[in-house]
Amino acid sequence: MGQPFDPPSGSDGIESVELKSALEERYLAYALSTIMNRALPDARDGLKPVHRRILYGMRLLRLDPNTAFKKCAKIVGDVMGDFHPHGDQAIYDALVRLSQDFAQRYPLVDGQGNFGNIDGDGPAAYRYTEARLTEVARLLLDGIDEDTVDFRPSYNGEKDEPIVLPAAFPNLLANGSQGIAVGMATSIPPHNAAELCDAALYLIGHRDATSAQLLTFVKGPDFPTGGILIDSAESIAEAYRTGRGGFRVRARWAKEDTGRGTWNIVVTEIPYGIPKARLIEKLAELLQEKKLPLLADVRDESAEDVRVVLEPRSRSVDPVILMESVFRLTELEARIPLNMNVLVGGLVPRVIGLAEALREWLDHRRVVLQRRSRHRLAQIERRLEILGGLLIVYLDLDEVIRIIREEDEPKPSLMKRFELTELQANAILDTRLRSLRKLEEMELKRELDTLTKEKDGLEELLGSEKMQWSDITKQIRAVKKAFGPETKLGARRTTLENPPDTAGIDFTSAMVEREPITVIVSAKGWIRALKGHVADLSGVAFKGDDALNISFLSETTAKILVLASNGKVFTLEAAKLPGGRGFGDPIRLMVDFDDGAEIVAALPYQPGGKLLIAGSDGRGFLAPADALVANTRKGKGIMGLDEPAQAMLLVPAGGGDHVAVCSADRLLLVFPLSEMPELSRGKGVRLQRCRQSTLTDAHVFTLAEGLPWRDSAGQERLANAALLEKWMGHRAEAGTLMTRSFPKFERFGK
Repeated sequence: MGQPFDPPSGSDGIESVELKSALEERYLAYALSTIMNRALPDARDGLKPVHRRILYGMRLLRLDPNTAFKKCAKIVGDVMGDFHPHGDQAIYDALVRLSQDFAQRYPLVDGQGNFGNIDGDGPAAYRYTEARLTEVARLLLDGIDEDTVDFRPSYNGEKDEPIVLPAAFPNLLANGSQGIAVGMATSIPPHNAAELCDAALYLIGHRDATSAQLLTFVKGPDFPTGGILIDSAESIAEAYRTGRGGFRVRARWAKEDTGRGTWNIVVTEIPYGIPKARLIEKLAELLQEKKLPLLADVRDESAEDVRVVLEPRSRSVDPVILMESVFRLTELEARIPLNMNVLVGGLVPRVIGLAEALREWLDHRRVVLQRRSRHRLAQIERRLEILGGLLIVYLDLDEVIRIIREEDEPKPSLMKRFELTELQANAILDTRLRSLRKLEEMELKRELDTLTKEKDGLEELLGSEKMQWSDITKQIRAVKKAFGPETKLGARRTTLENPPDTAGIDFTSAMVEREPITVIVSAKGWIRALKGHVADLSGVAFKGDDALNISFLSETTAKILVLASNGKVFTLEAAKLPGGRGFGDPIRLMVDFDDGAEIVAALPYQPGGKLLIAGSDGRGFLAPADALVANTRKGKGIMGLDEPAQAMLLVPAGGGDHVAVCSADRLLLVFPLSEMPELSRGKGVRLQRCRQSTLTDAHVFTLAEGLPWRDSAGQERLANAALLEKWMGHRAEAGTLMTRSFPKFERFGK
């Protein structure tokens, strides 16, 4: 970036600035504005500026919980004109969200009219809807007129707005918050207010309590839409300790019998923040694409409550497996993030844990109590001063009346005659004649005694930290009683449960419709799956000079094991293979092949089976098929090889008792399968001694049934035990040359 140039002469008012510094300065200002005044909530009242302004604006309109509703257009107009100079739609959207009982655990606005629904439909225009504050909002605003919080001028300087609300309710955690700022975001799920009150009460008595200790009271998030939390206690504790993490929430469902052995699944609660219409749409889409073979139909029978009906394909379907397959593919199981990034003290954005979040709220409540007490003390002292003057006057009423009647300036005369302050003199002059009776004097003395006692109590409260926390404890207990577990609003909706044990369930078959396929692998490593079991592959076309290499019959629910020449085994899902209309896709795009590696074998995976794996140098071993399955694109390194040997064979080894191996120079060896070791990985042992040649084929078979093989014309042949006598031997021998007993031998197997 070059140096700023001097402005040309005669260009008055034009200033040259360096672009880099100008961009940095302006973007920093924008970022700070977004963080401080838009996206992040204050740790003390849990509100963003727009929500705080809406609540305060509604307070000024006297929209208390027991008053009549007013049009939202009036509320939005007043808030925009006095406090929030942004779009009316942005203000109305925030107002609507504060009223939605499926978005807010404890709604702050009581709405009348169409305020949207859980399906994701929008609200009516603000000229049609009406609103007022709820009891929770009243608690947040309680004491705002008693100098409990600081105010600042609004954007045009005409009015004052609160910097933070008094917040007699733990709103930050109870209602949660979401927001995206510049370079940071916040995501706080809602919690149960009664549990938060219990944790706060414990924190008052144990100032240094940790988040882990507070989890005795706070079980986890409590979403307005209910659901089931399935995270482990350890992960929940870690999330609350650090302020970062996430929660897995599942829909609540039950099996409903429909008679004659038939049944349906009924979903009554869905994860927080997921529009129901989008859920139904996704389920219908998966049904159409045949990705949920256990599910026959889905219906939305919801009225005011959620009721989504899932109809199984047949009565023999296991409901747990059905639901687990649905959870894996849809938002009926969702992850709710936790990122407690808040403005600590209203100034510093920081990620805090559960204990610190509650501590911030409690410290704020103590400040509010102190300021409220001082405000009340000032009022009492002012009133006591006035009462002192009035009681002096009652001692000589005739003289007071004379001064007022005869003096041109009665106030200075009264102040001089009775040694009054200006405040006392003004109060005397403002007193009505009807108040000068004897009964009024007794009332004044009673009021003086009452206020004096209250003043002493407030002074004692302000001087004692213990008494302050005792007072706050009473306030929190009152909140807990109002929103306790026995109340409709306060009862916990989200339950904590362990998910069912699904370790032994094959979900691939549950989520894919079982259909027969024929898998084809070309010489250049392209793979595809033809529908059905195709015996004649002569009509299958290949790209350019490519040709058929491997083909076998399988099913869409199967896994395919692919052996590479470097000894690695890769796993492909048959359901994800490209169809047979085109030429397929290169296997290299599906897995991470090493440079120079080639595909040498492929076959369907049989759970619990055994496979014979061998290299060109004649070494090999038996391997459990389960040990070869890889869950990642990188595959599994199964066979160790010495240069220049390459992996050559991967053949089934289940049910046989002998092994036939053949080298490139047509030497055949048959030996008992029991002579081979079983390994999960390694170099293996020598199967056949290949001095100047390489191993080309191997087959595991039952000697009594004979050795199947094919000639170059594709004819199936069988070598019985008597014929094979000549080639019988032991592992690691060189074998015997194939004579006329194996004319035009091509390969083993049918």
